[in-house]
Amino acid sequence: MEAEGYRVTRVDVGREVAAVLAELRPEVVFNALHGPFGEDGTIQGILEYLEIPYTHSGVLASALAMDKAQAKHVAKAAGIPVADALIMDRRDFGNAHPMKPPYVVKPVREGSSFGVVIVKEDQSHPPQVITSSEWRYGDRVMVERYIAGRELTCGVMGDVALGVTEIIPQGHAFYDYDSKYVKGGSRHVIPAQISPNIYQKIQSLAVKAHQAIGCRGVSRSDFRFDDRGDGEGELIWLEINTQPGMTPTSLVPEMAQHAGLQFGEFLKWMVEDASCLR
Repeated sequence: MEAEGYRVTRVDVGREVAAVLAELRPEVVFNALHGPFGEDGTIQGILEYLEIPYTHSGVLASALAMDKAQAKHVAKAAGIPVADALIMDRRDFGNAHPMKPPYVVKPVREGSSFGVVIVKEDQSHPPQVITSSEWRYGDRVMVERYIAGRELTCGVMGDVALGVTEIIPQGHAFYDYDSKYVKGGSRHVIPAQISPNIYQKIQSLAVKAHQAIGCRGVSRSDFRFDDRGDGEGELIWLEINTQPGMTPTSLVPEMAQHAGLQFGEFLKWMVEDASCLR
């Protein structure tokens, strides 16, 4: 199809992706993949080998951001506030909690909130699903102190922060897969109704995380803000997304629109920003 002067071809990738891309030889690849292979540096490495320019972050930043534990180390070293956490093998979960509840268990290398389990204060033992044979999210997990409060997120375009959005899940305990991708699963408030000081701090931290991880193109950082106490409250950086969603229910296109960029203009910017050696 034709769009904005470009001929666009959709490629559904499989094991033969390198051969398909080598034969097709596109001028630019718009990477719309999520999770392992598409977001962890693998497809980026293939594109580098084929010398095909692509959107979003490069090999190193993609691999680093996909590993929640390593990304947290880098963010903390850059002065970004993070929650206390420990990394462990899911098979080492016993009858005792690895940290005082409430806490969150996350697969170290997954996206789209797959495998996230929230352990509440009144739970007497760790959830059995983590050690069960049904678990399919890898053996390394991160156990992280649960941060109560509001779900906030901020996109970065180039090295410029976009607006801050508050995410309010509708009928879900947290911003899980259905909240992200099912129409009506969440309500987005942009600009988030928070103090100017916190708003600007989130924008600054999102840019700092983008740069510390080494991201290119567009990224999105997620935060929790506990404003229940006195003063400004506790603000915690959770993670960075190097391949933010681009669906009708996605956050970053809304942020771009809030900044005055229509969806087509936003996509065009990403395509024109594409390169190798990212």
